[in-house]
Amino acid sequence: MPKSSAKVQKKLSKKKGNISSLHENSRDAQKLRRAGARGEKLARVAAARAKGNQPHMQRVAFFQGAAKAATGPIELEKIHSLIQTYLSRHDEELAELKGQRRPGRPSSTREDLLKQSMATEDREYNSGFWIPDMQDEGSLTILQGWNGEWTSLNTIKYVRLSRDGTLQTSNFPPKGLS
Repeated sequence: MPKSSAKVQKKLSKKKGNISSLHENSRDAQKLRRAGARGEKLARVAAARAKGNQPHMQRVAFFQGAAKAATGPIELEKIHSLIQTYLSRHDEELAELKGQRRPGRPSSTREDLLKQSMATEDREYNSGFWIPDMQDEGSLTILQGWNGEWTSLNTIKYVRLSRDGTLQTSNFPPKGLS
């Protein structure tokens, strides 16, 4: 069975007769509909996958910005301060949303989402925050040269750093506590 609508159209154009003479439920019309639906489904799945990968990409991009300024491996205290900066990145927007809301009114959906994501990230920091390993020279060099693509993230080493200073090696992509 042909895989894409271009292949289906090419195959149909080689048939005898006029392609516009297809009736609604002919085999050829059904092939065209299936090929179109297949393309739409693939695009929808790819968009959902990209949306799911976005938080990890943003996190690595944030730490890449800090890694580009570094000349050597980053100390643990500096990494903790970077994590604190990352965790407080939504504070201004949250304060602005609270200021816009009238007293006695329920919080907006965006405000609830921000609070929920901040609480989730704070719990993750308590148990082990997933970050690129910036204490390893090789991993730091790879992180500095990262091109922003999801597929190249697996070349970087990752660790989980908890609030109490516990450091564990991790894997990519993160699956709970790895």
